[in-house]
Amino acid sequence: MPERIDASRKVVIEHVYPELDCGRYAVKREVGDTVSVEADIFKEGHDALSAAIWYRPEDDETWRESRMKFWDNDRWRGSFTPDRNCRWYFTVVAWTDVFGTWQSDLRKKYDAGQEVLLELFEGAQLIASAAAPLADGPDRARMMEYLAEVVGDEKLASGGLIPTSAWETFRDDVESGSHLTVAERVAAALDPGLLELMERYPLREDLTRYEHVLPVQVDRVAARFAAWYELFPRSMSDDESRHGTFDDVIAKLPYVRDMGFDVLYFPPIHPIGFKFRKGKNNTLNPGPDEPGVPYAVGSDAGGHKDVHPDLGTLEDFRRLVEAAREHGLEIALDFAIQVSPDHPYAKEHPGWFYIRPDGTIMYAENPPKKYQDIYPLNFYGDDWEAQWAEWRDVILHWVEQGVNIFRVDNPHTKPVQFWQWMIREVQQQHPQVIFLSEAFTRPKMMRALAKAGFTQGYTYFTWRNFKGELTEYFTELTQGPMNEYFRGNLFPNTPDINPEFLQRGGRPAHMIRAVLATTLSSVYGIYSGFELCEATPLAPGKEEYLDSEKYQLKAWDWDRPGNIRPLITRLNEIRRQNRALHGYDNLRFYPADNDNVLFYGKMTPDRTSMVFVAVNLDPFAGHETMLHFPLPDMGIGWHDPWEVEELLTGQRFFWHGGSQSLRLEPDAPARIFRIRAWRSSEHGFDYFMEPTIV
Repeated sequence: MPERIDASRKVVIEHVYPELDCGRYAVKREVGDTVSVEADIFKEGHDALSAAIWYRPEDDETWRESRMKFWDNDRWRGSFTPDRNCRWYFTVVAWTDVFGTWQSDLRKKYDAGQEVLLELFEGAQLIASAAAPLADGPDRARMMEYLAEVVGDEKLASGGLIPTSAWETFRDDVESGSHLTVAERVAAALDPGLLELMERYPLREDLTRYEHVLPVQVDRVAARFAAWYELFPRSMSDDESRHGTFDDVIAKLPYVRDMGFDVLYFPPIHPIGFKFRKGKNNTLNPGPDEPGVPYAVGSDAGGHKDVHPDLGTLEDFRRLVEAAREHGLEIALDFAIQVSPDHPYAKEHPGWFYIRPDGTIMYAENPPKKYQDIYPLNFYGDDWEAQWAEWRDVILHWVEQGVNIFRVDNPHTKPVQFWQWMIREVQQQHPQVIFLSEAFTRPKMMRALAKAGFTQGYTYFTWRNFKGELTEYFTELTQGPMNEYFRGNLFPNTPDINPEFLQRGGRPAHMIRAVLATTLSSVYGIYSGFELCEATPLAPGKEEYLDSEKYQLKAWDWDRPGNIRPLITRLNEIRRQNRALHGYDNLRFYPADNDNVLFYGKMTPDRTSMVFVAVNLDPFAGHETMLHFPLPDMGIGWHDPWEVEELLTGQRFFWHGGSQSLRLEPDAPARIFRIRAWRSSEHGFDYFMEPTIV
């Protein structure tokens, strides 16, 4: 049988943007963002068209409308602004603008000297059709006034809808000249005020809706703009012989707050298994007092819904969450879907695991590495539905304790469809919840996890050190299709990753990576010890830290000589004070003549906040370069004087022209320029930028 044709779809709507995999996945925005929508819209012939965006939050069945405007080559544009943190939906509708088409044709025929009586009558019918059922109040009264001028006979117009049988009466009235002339009627019909009213109450007889309803996940602003700090609560006693507690963490909150961080993130805080427990530096023969790896979750003391008894109680944890909130900090927890052999799940739900032929549960492996202290989960076992529901309930349990941010460990080793289901289940109830994907894996899997719903993702930034690769990678992240759904959270180090660049480059390398992380993306984080320039490797060529906190308690010297805490603090101040740095997809790279210097900037759409960053990528030597500022993009003429503030030193400059020379040394490897004001030689007055945000 031939495919059935839907002849009611008279307008073609295609190539809608933003649309992710035909609406299978949601694009991402934040509350207050503008969602810009484009579409190709056309039909046969020369009729004028109108189009609109229909949009709504998921808990409201009523569509709101935002009109679109023709742009070029059948491309239409429009926008809407979601005002709530939840899932939103939108689609595009279009229809023939019968009144606009009629007005255009009437003007052409009248100007050509053709008879237009029939056209005037048809136009009167259109006005009446809109006025009677659609308009009310003053608008309807005004439309009826226009109708009376076009018809000429008030009695004919007073009835609202004009039947075709009234044509002869109308024609006789015009030909008799008893009321208005044809010229007067045409003038009324072509009045811009009438067109404005008719556009307000359009006739949509052939309304066509795009075949897909497209989702937008609208998150809170912290999804896009935040600074994370990671620490191990058990190391916060500052005594390697005493296990830290939640109270010890509360005592450290001012340290984290004063550096300007927004999110305080913990590795797993649950009970740790004893079977095959790992010792210091990942040894297999731990002493009786060694604490084990936090990712080997579960013991007789409980599992994923419990806290390690040496840290305190669940009540103590809630007290920590509240204390952090009072310091302007949010607590983020690690969500690691893996269990130790001692976990209650291993006894209560053996069907959740992989069983080997000898009846034992298979432990985790990444050959040749073995992780005997943890069991992986079988997400497709006979009892998979109960298991999926339990992991969702683990998240909901911690949301009840006040946690709304989760860093997910190794999500790429679990099914993508599980994450799509679970994240949606949680965010339908608690849209404020943020999920960070810790997936240093294949690019397509990283993208798939972001599409499935992860709010943010780790990136390859940790291993991108040179100008070409940084430019290429961040152009892909922020200016290509990925910017619709992937928010890169930049961590220069993690408990698992002590990059060679930091090991070899020392303090200058830490400064370089700090500037890059804080300004390339609007969301970034560091693992504690980074600000102290800790980079001692386990062994040459290894990216593991010596004496890693993953395997032992640690006592940090928080005032270690050579630390870069003042720089971290200042960078976080700069981020907060300049709106341009709150944006993610506004990153642009600009020319610098030296390949060791990376030059880039961010601007707000209205150009009231403009920040430019130059970074020496070489931790061993100083470099000179010429920076080339994009004056046309900045709204500054080539001969205009402009004032610049360097935000790390407080220096100010008056510059002319777009090319400026600079030298950057390893002990001061970056400059961050804020455009303050300029004088327009063309317009003869000064432009002043927005005041600093406090």
